[in-house]
Amino acid sequence: MASSAAILGASAAAAHDAAAKAVPQGVDLEFDLGIPTQDTVEKLYDTMDFQRAVQGYLWAVPIVGMEGARRMLVDNAEARSGDLVLVAGYRDVSAMLGSNVTTPYVFAWFDLTEGPIVIEYPEGATAGSLIDWWDRPLIDVGVSGPDGGKGAKFVVVGPAHEAPENSPAGAKLLRSRTNKVLLFCRGLDGDLKTVEAVFSNTQVYPLGATGSGVAAFLRFKTEGELTSMAHPKGLAYWQSLIQALDGEQIEDRDRFFAAMLKPLGVTYGGSFSPNDRQTGLLHNAAILGEAMAKASAFSKRIPGMRYRDDTHWEYLIPQDFVNEQDGPDGTLLDQRTAFFYEVTGTSAAVLTKTPGTGSAYLTAYSDPDGHAFDGAKSYRLRVPANVPAKTFWSITLYDTETRGLIQNKQQIVDRSSRQNLKVQNDGSIEIVMGPQTPDGLEQNWIPTTPGKAWFVYFRLFGPLGPVDKVWQPYLGGGQGEEC
Repeated sequence: MASSAAILGASAAAAHDAAAKAVPQGVDLEFDLGIPTQDTVEKLYDTMDFQRAVQGYLWAVPIVGMEGARRMLVDNAEARSGDLVLVAGYRDVSAMLGSNVTTPYVFAWFDLTEGPIVIEYPEGATAGSLIDWWDRPLIDVGVSGPDGGKGAKFVVVGPAHEAPENSPAGAKLLRSRTNKVLLFCRGLDGDLKTVEAVFSNTQVYPLGATGSGVAAFLRFKTEGELTSMAHPKGLAYWQSLIQALDGEQIEDRDRFFAAMLKPLGVTYGGSFSPNDRQTGLLHNAAILGEAMAKASAFSKRIPGMRYRDDTHWEYLIPQDFVNEQDGPDGTLLDQRTAFFYEVTGTSAAVLTKTPGTGSAYLTAYSDPDGHAFDGAKSYRLRVPANVPAKTFWSITLYDTETRGLIQNKQQIVDRSSRQNLKVQNDGSIEIVMGPQTPDGLEQNWIPTTPGKAWFVYFRLFGPLGPVDKVWQPYLGGGQGEEC
């Protein structure tokens, strides 16, 4: 019978062989009497930290997107905490993720570190949401919120403060789990002056303050390049994450990610001075992490995303997505990576199943043959009659690299039921997307740019029930420049 020492030795050797076969090609493992050599230790730690950084990239997609929204407001409008910023028109909206030019937007970010604030939200035709720094809704506002467009007053409290005893009469208490909060909403009136008039009545002030708290109303700078809210690339991604985490507390669900990123210099402390080793690992992890995020968004493996089995249309929002981003079996990691790589900002209204309220989104990332939509080719979208939308519908094209509006000299990126489109005899509408103007359908044309890929959102505002799967827009073409 073999000795126990011999058996253990054979098992150790087999384990070492198995470990050597499991590592990526080109990474050789060496052992000294069963102990990894110093050179192998360095390789193992590099591999460990790289793998952790890639997963950390995916974990951080929502909060980096939120920091991108704040940076957009600060860089483009010099917005401070509590300032309102109007974002309207092709140039402004191009700086946003997954947004449209059909309605203007209003943004504001708030810092709760100094204490609770009061927000007096105005009465009028608006719709939006207050969300925390992990993109979790605190409450919907405007016509889609509890106030129904009649205006509301909120006291917003951060994680380090107690619920106040001196709240204004009629104010609703909102407790945020993060110290930074974002307000994003739409003005539903097409006239900008009307939208500005409505939001100019917004008031923001510290709890207990007296006097006027009317918020500053800002616009984007009119010259120069605008800062996009898209997730930064390479090392800049981690710099943005550090800024996003600054002043925030570690939640229980995030403790493992915080621990995994700490050896790479990514902490909640607000400082970031990576050494050469950390810089290289983080840069490469951001490249691979973004590629995985693109796969998660544009080729989803999430169950229930397909609109119908016989179509390439998908739902933008996972059907099991909830405000808390946590399901019965754990955090919805893949779902939030896919969703928040494409957009920033969510609300209960986009998740509602109540007929005639909120909005619904269908999306397509490839043609019926599975190829990316090519800006050098033409495609035709047939919108059948009787679109199940109470308010209106729109179709918008986005650049796959920026997830912002496609760029063209005509500055035309969408078509909607609010526009004067040509209607076919059967009530359907043909939308043409391509580089050449289609004869007879000029007003239904969205110009695309050769060399650029795009994807499409079909929005239904006030969807009538869960979108009826019997009704379906058809998108085809892609043969050279002909549909």
